[in-house]
Amino acid sequence: MVLSSCDDGLLDIQNPNQQTSESFWSTGDQALQGVNAAYEPLTYDGMYNRMVHAAQDIRSDEAVADSPFPPYSNADEFATPATDLMATLIWDQTYQGVYYSNQVITNVPDIDMDEELKSRILGEARFLRSHYYFKLVKLFRNVPLITEEVTDPSNVARPQAAPDSVWAQIIRDLEFAQDNLPETYDADVGRATWGSATAYLGKAHLFNENWEQADAEFEKIINSGLYNLVDNPRWNGDLQHENNAESIWEIQFTTEVGGNDVGFGGVPAPNWGEVQWRSITFSPVGYGFADVEPTQSLYDDFQNEETVNGEDDPRLGATMFYNQPGETIYGDNFQEVYADQINAGQNPIFWRKYQSDTGSGEPDTGSGLNIRAMRYADVLLMYAETRNEIGDQVTAAQYIQQVRDRANLPDRESEFAALSQEEMRDRIAQERKLELAGEGKRFDDIRRWGWLDDPDKMQQLIENDPGFEGYIDGREYLPIPQGELDTNPAAEQNPGY
Repeated sequence: MVLSSCDDGLLDIQNPNQQTSESFWSTGDQALQGVNAAYEPLTYDGMYNRMVHAAQDIRSDEAVADSPFPPYSNADEFATPATDLMATLIWDQTYQGVYYSNQVITNVPDIDMDEELKSRILGEARFLRSHYYFKLVKLFRNVPLITEEVTDPSNVARPQAAPDSVWAQIIRDLEFAQDNLPETYDADVGRATWGSATAYLGKAHLFNENWEQADAEFEKIINSGLYNLVDNPRWNGDLQHENNAESIWEIQFTTEVGGNDVGFGGVPAPNWGEVQWRSITFSPVGYGFADVEPTQSLYDDFQNEETVNGEDDPRLGATMFYNQPGETIYGDNFQEVYADQINAGQNPIFWRKYQSDTGSGEPDTGSGLNIRAMRYADVLLMYAETRNEIGDQVTAAQYIQQVRDRANLPDRESEFAALSQEEMRDRIAQERKLELAGEGKRFDDIRRWGWLDDPDKMQQLIENDPGFEGYIDGREYLPIPQGELDTNPAAEQNPGY
């Protein structure tokens, strides 16, 4: 479940799949329980718990996987096999989210219940389905498009849809959600809102280079007055400032509900915890599994520009632990902990974003730290991108500088406004890399910008992260899992595998 301190039933877990549709879908309470269940796969191991971060961050030039865990090391070198656990869990559990969402969308319209609540629940389900398909189409590209409740489990022949048709469905679902979701909830933090639907609608158009449509949606968010940049960039990845004014769509985790077992898919069990393992797998050496580390090139990019006071960009310290005066790590002195590496002339750097930085390290029972899936700074930079593509470099520069101002960086708005469209694209790429580091955005950007087909850009990526030497055409997408190929006679493997 997406969790919250709500009084509205988001934690009231009853699994509708343990009953028949005829016996379950009959009351407003059951409609609410059904949509609650549709949030649950967001927290599974294949989604925001762990594997989605590996698929998105490790394959970028921001992160490297120095790990004995094959799904991570394979992802780092673009060598993920069809039998890989990462690809399999993402595929299976994302489709479980589609399955739950489709049940709500199919059955709730016939329930005699409060019409306003019904519309909201259907808006939530349509948003969730769009979100699951957003992950599927951008990670696997060629996926079956299932929009109805599956009542015959023996019917496994599902042809893969054209990606354009999947994107079209995503956009239709988001438009419906936008029309039926509230701007806020009184106490039920964690549910989809008008803002989350609008931001993702703009993003869906952006990914399809529908610049005018994307621009209009981002402008709605900006003009709504619902969101603001918070004062400290660290607040967008810590435990103390969750669901803040910058957060548009946040995946809720907590250590206060459920047990200690990880949700690996299937029928939810009471002993499942509602925690994520990203923190322990991306942890610093000595404080967790330390499977994933930031690249030296990311650190170097942060060092290219000082604040107006001559200090390091504060987003560097919000993003990673590094050797700076007074640095502590889980309460310990950084220079003392990593004295051997520092004395040997090395530069130890580790992720800080989404690390709890409390106690003696990340607990192997999981972290309750929320994942910020969509935040206002991302919208501002996507809006700058659409403005640039439309030919308005002046406005693009204004919104880039707005994000930079929060980091106390020099005012370069006039300089950026004079850039050509191509030069502005590179500027936006750099600003997005630093602002959104470690948030699963970079590889999506690299792919959609066509950098993998550009020899100069590819050489730059290889210099940033040697893992890109393993890239071959087609492997910007994950393989269709072998289990799907074995059971679905209509499925075909992606090119490059």
